[in-house]
Amino acid sequence: MSFPQLDDEHRGEEILAVFDTAFGELLAADPAAFRVKFRKMAASAFAFYRGTACLFYHDLAANDSVGSKRGGPYLDERTSRVWIHGDLHAENFGTYMDANGRLIFNVNDFDEAYVGPFTWDLKRFAASIALIGYAKALSDEQISELVRIYAIAYRERIHALATGAKSDEVPPFTLDTAQGPLLDALRDARSLTRFGLLDSMTEIRDFERRFAPGGGSVELDAATRYKVLAAFDGYLETLPDSSLARPDSYRVKDVVGRRGIGIGSAGLPSYNILLEGHSDALENDVVIYIKQAQTPAVSRHITDRAIRDYFQHEGHRTVISQRALQAHADPWLGWTELDGAGQLVAEISPYAVDLDWGDIDEAEEIAQVVADLGRATATMHSAADDQSGESLVPFSTERAIDAAIAADEEGFAPLLVDFAHGYGARARADHRTFVDLFRNGRIPGL
Repeated sequence: MSFPQLDDEHRGEEILAVFDTAFGELLAADPAAFRVKFRKMAASAFAFYRGTACLFYHDLAANDSVGSKRGGPYLDERTSRVWIHGDLHAENFGTYMDANGRLIFNVNDFDEAYVGPFTWDLKRFAASIALIGYAKALSDEQISELVRIYAIAYRERIHALATGAKSDEVPPFTLDTAQGPLLDALRDARSLTRFGLLDSMTEIRDFERRFAPGGGSVELDAATRYKVLAAFDGYLETLPDSSLARPDSYRVKDVVGRRGIGIGSAGLPSYNILLEGHSDALENDVVIYIKQAQTPAVSRHITDRAIRDYFQHEGHRTVISQRALQAHADPWLGWTELDGAGQLVAEISPYAVDLDWGDIDEAEEIAQVVADLGRATATMHSAADDQSGESLVPFSTERAIDAAIAADEEGFAPLLVDFAHGYGARARADHRTFVDLFRNGRIPGL
């Protein structure tokens, strides 16, 4: 797919306009956080791509709307209205401990999740592979092959799920079933401990655990602490009954503020709460966070009011979407409101390890990983349908997607390959334009 070519000056103005819409209010409230965010984005084309889902969907919506009322190939009334991750790139995969105590490798970070076209997830991932491949000096032919492998693995897994494959035929990625770098991540996660996490964030004072000073934590004044604890009480009402089996688990020991300065969380207020956990033992204490949820980039290009009106606020939207997309989600996952804004609440997991692409360099190993991520993507899309407990997508997602792809089997992989190269080149050029804008003081507010 080719994108309209603008000269650097006009494209720079377009990037600034999209940034103003997506980041304007938060940037004005905390420019220092955005300086950190933008310096991280300046480091590489992939880091820029990670931080600019807003620009990706701006471009995608503009191009997918050309010549198709439904937004592009493989999209119909059902497949353009499924639960999607919203920011599906190659680094948004990792480990988590599910509600059954199993370590799982799968998609993570659902802050951008929404309801929209399933191909938008696939295109965002495909372009990220083009960027990673380019950074590893792979040829265009090798990058094409990687995207084809991803498309084929996704298509085969969707078809298997749509035709009633049993769970043992399409198992999740666990310590027993994963291989290569996915298994390495799971083993690394298994070696981590709750005590190790607590030791890095807390200390024992007067026979009780408290947050340690420093390390990015901010002491709260009495009024703010009261508001956060009131929001915590509201959060408890959003948890499933199974998570409330031991009321003492939710006894609050300490509260601190946190500075949100990551690529995705710049400028967003955040708080950590230390809880008693599942027993009186200090080693079983739990840390959860309350973070203001953001408006997902994809939602600015979805006009269906039934989708928008389904959610109370962005915190509710994030949690409902994650529960739909992730089988056996974090039992501490919930939502609340603080200062009139929707908040996401979840555990800071001791067992979270992200997929590390730094040492994945051999073409054969990259291909194996990409195929597994294609299967993981298909499993995620299939989880979020009429069986998810939500009425917003009241049909079998995997059957709808399977039928859509079957209508043009031969064109599916080439569509993603073409897009990956086209948008990969666009993102690399945009990165250079962005760096020039940033270093020359052209971004308003910074």
